[in-house]
Amino acid sequence: MKLTTKTLKVRVKDKHAKRLSAMARSVNFVWNYINELSERSIRERGKFLSAYDLHPYTKGAGKELRLHSQTLQCVAAEYVTRRKQFKKRKLNWRSSNGARRSLGWVPFNTAACTWKQGQIFHNGCYFNVFDSYGLSKYTFKSGSFNEDARGRWYFNVVVEVEAKRSTGKASVGIDLGCKETATDSNGDGVKGREYRLLEKKLGIAQRARNKRQVKTIHAKIKNRRQDGLHKYSRKLVNENAAIFVGNVSSKKLVKTKMAKSVLDAGWSELKRMLEYKSDHACIHFEEINESYTSVTCSCCKKRTGPSGLEGLRIREWTCPGCGALHNRDVNAAKNILALGHERLAAGIPHYSRSAA
Repeated sequence: MKLTTKTLKVRVKDKHAKRLSAMARSVNFVWNYINELSERSIRERGKFLSAYDLHPYTKGAGKELRLHSQTLQCVAAEYVTRRKQFKKRKLNWRSSNGARRSLGWVPFNTAACTWKQGQIFHNGCYFNVFDSYGLSKYTFKSGSFNEDARGRWYFNVVVEVEAKRSTGKASVGIDLGCKETATDSNGDGVKGREYRLLEKKLGIAQRARNKRQVKTIHAKIKNRRQDGLHKYSRKLVNENAAIFVGNVSSKKLVKTKMAKSVLDAGWSELKRMLEYKSDHACIHFEEINESYTSVTCSCCKKRTGPSGLEGLRIREWTCPGCGALHNRDVNAAKNILALGHERLAAGIPHYSRSAA
């Protein structure tokens, strides 16, 4: 039996928002204190403080701030991680009020949260949640309480689950695009473009300066996009033993005129879902170099397809070499699948994000 970790997310009932907001303000206070302390240490002594170095400065403050002692340690560890990630001597200030208020965040470590009497028990307080997972079955590890833009709070926790091997025996290639978020080698896909569908309503709300309506529409766009991607990724994982996806980079394309369509597509989110769901199902997932897959005929392997910026408008084309009629996206997905099979046959190691 293989065990793997999974993050569960459930919504906390609104009656606890006031208490969680107070805890979040205390977390912001600790973050800002550590931020100033770390910057001063670098400026005066030329020393970068580690999470271990920061612990003595916050020890005992949990009682005054009404925070769990492990929360203080988590804040210090997260601060050091982000400072290294962004390579800055001082990070952004976390504001608790005003127009640029930081969204609430209350981290915790293993054993700081438990399930008691049908509720979440943390820091001496009980929190009611909409339990859609049956949380009583799990042992909580690290996690956090997080607030969204509409002021709703969520409980996120890492748990151990048994990996269930997928029964699918087929394999599939996926081509990512702007007109449609994803198209696979079977001809299926997910259309996406949720922002475009609600763009007019969003513009009306923005011009009317209706901030509440703007946040609601943005949340609806996000929820619709994630719902579609979750259903599509789950279908692929259940039906296949190997999944190959093109390595198109959204970071590069957001700097072009296609930025709105690229951000609306949600490629990174789809890849993330496929990666962790494939890991849980014990199936193969890999990113494939998709160079020339759109212009190469999947039947005769000749580069006879439409190319260049003008060629992007042509969605169907006939190969002059073998006479095969192709849908541009499905043809690219079939080529990605073929390249994936070649890599497996040659024994090329699985693609690693960290190595890349």
